[in-house]
Amino acid sequence: MGVDFIQFSLTPILIGVLASVACALPGNFLILRQQALLGDAVSHVVFPGIVMGFLVSGTVSATPMVMGAISAAIIAVVCIEIIKRFGRIDPGAAMGITFSSLFASGVIALEQSDTTTVHLDVEHALMGNLESLIWYEANGWHSLIEPASLAQLPHELNRLALVCIIILVLLFIFWRPLKISTFDEYFARTTGLPTITISLCLTMISTISAVTAFDAVGCIIVIAMFICPPATARLITNRLYFQVWWSVGFASLSAVLGYILAGYGPLWLGVENSVSAAGMIATISGFILGLACLFGQYRARTNCS
Repeated sequence: MGVDFIQFSLTPILIGVLASVACALPGNFLILRQQALLGDAVSHVVFPGIVMGFLVSGTVSATPMVMGAISAAIIAVVCIEIIKRFGRIDPGAAMGITFSSLFASGVIALEQSDTTTVHLDVEHALMGNLESLIWYEANGWHSLIEPASLAQLPHELNRLALVCIIILVLLFIFWRPLKISTFDEYFARTTGLPTITISLCLTMISTISAVTAFDAVGCIIVIAMFICPPATARLITNRLYFQVWWSVGFASLSAVLGYILAGYGPLWLGVENSVSAAGMIATISGFILGLACLFGQYRARTNCS
């Protein structure tokens, strides 16, 4: 039983947790800046960029995917401005048109490309391939201290761990300017803080988180984790420091419970087939948010410090 868990469940659970945390950390500041939909937008915009990075490079590699995602984000900004200025329509409508069109173009491009040699198709783009990220070389708990076995861990685990560490380090270094510019942008400008640069860097970090998580968990978890754990934490506490750590806890809990319920929940109910881990993780995160909306201590307050 232990060997089976380590081989087939340990790494997918860890990858799900890391992907959720990587999205939840910047998601806290997107929520407080009233830019929650930016997480949704990023997940839609980076998709065609990731597809183009794959088509150009021919491989599912982090560097071309990040470059493609950044290029897609720039194209999206330009398209939104063109639609707003020449179409004279609401900015929200311009964003909706741009994001949906780019996402649809990515789906079409992916459907017409040859993805037989890699785990990249429309289904994986939406739901990810979390269940397939297993550790074949593990043969017991002692594999966790064997260099040869550790070298065969799924590369998504190492990549997401690195991104989480980088985000945590950046938050520690730039905590004060990021906090000030989030709660009072006008005061931040008067003190000389580069608020525009801070906003751009936050968007960049969100994009990197989305791209890194995308390969393993798809768009569904990325969208849910940018919003649900930070929003849940916001309803639990009115202190930013505690909110960030609460969001990490809720993201981790959603990932663990979601994966377990996706694999074993149907069996407990007498159903033979399991369900999508990504879909269940997103469902659990939404369920926890619903509970916080009903019972959260600060559900009726709007100020945070």
